[in-house]
Amino acid sequence: MSHGKQFTLYTHVGGPNGWKVAFVLEELGLTYESKYLDFAKGEHKGPEHTKLNPNGRIPTLIDHQNNDFVIWESNAILLYLIEKHDKDNKLGVSNEADKYKLLQWLFFQASGQGPYFGQAFWFMRYHPEKLPSAIERYQKEAQRVYSVLESVLSKQEWLVGDKPTIADIAFITWNRSAFNVILKDVPGVDVEKDYPSVYKWHKKLEERPAVQKVLGEQAKLLANH
Repeated sequence: MSHGKQFTLYTHVGGPNGWKVAFVLEELGLTYESKYLDFAKGEHKGPEHTKLNPNGRIPTLIDHQNNDFVIWESNAILLYLIEKHDKDNKLGVSNEADKYKLLQWLFFQASGQGPYFGQAFWFMRYHPEKLPSAIERYQKEAQRVYSVLESVLSKQEWLVGDKPTIADIAFITWNRSAFNVILKDVPGVDVEKDYPSVYKWHKKLEERPAVQKVLGEQAKLLANH
């Protein structure tokens, strides 16, 4: 079976984690077809998708250049892409110490940012009851994550190796959720003023042409959703 594109990406129009993968595919000049799963219809949990991804979440990536190799979990996908498809180390790092630091930040994003920001978003937007204590817990956790990032980014421009890598790109989508929703109306919190280095770092990442292109595609899809 021949594929016109190098990859197929199973993703979601609104879900932050799939867009991280699209940013990196675009940055590396790789061709891909996005299949947007309808969560309302349960397509992510359906047999067609769970045979690829037993977790029934997005994103899932198929690499048609590598015997239709399937990989899921967004940061695992990012690592796979730089290992297999970034020979010039555009978004990767070359020395061993930096490789471990890259992993450190990807684990921090996957354990500290994604789940807590996701819970904040859930309790603010989708939970059937308003639970102020839950909302406050996760908003405070978002602020803690930003304090960690601020302590590092106030001393250096990027997280690893003096250049933008997948470690930085992994944070973009949930940062957007925090700036636009999670921390937007918290009394006494102003992300731009309280975490100036984080804000500046995020804006530089958003201005990258590949990121701009993908965000433009998402905006069009959301407008028609």
